[in-house]
Amino acid sequence: MKFENRKQKVTPLPHFFLRLGRYGLFALGLIVFSVLFGTIGYHYIGNVSWLDSFHMACMILTGMGPVVEMKSNAAKIFSSIYALYSGVAFLSITAVFFAPLIHRLLHILHVEQDELVH
Repeated sequence: MKFENRKQKVTPLPHFFLRLGRYGLFALGLIVFSVLFGTIGYHYIGNVSWLDSFHMACMILTGMGPVVEMKSNAAKIFSSIYALYSGVAFLSITAVFFAPLIHRLLHILHVEQDELVH
């Protein structure tokens, strides 16, 4: 998924919305993968119910913090690794989702600036 460069015109709105949708679907896929990974890990390693595992994975992924105490060493290690992963994943998913919007804004501002110079 390549963006237009600074010498190209700003992409038309229908193409931009298609790009935004693709990036949004990719971000959604990353969220689903991350929540599934956390839910399965908390359920099997932390011996937590499915609902509580899902709740815990969502809370950690969004940075809200743990809601269930991990009792075993393996569960604490998994929870720590998942928390580190979640911090990076949250920032990455946010960047993927907003990349087309930020690129379009900066591209529009740059094109307008080039038009003023020439």
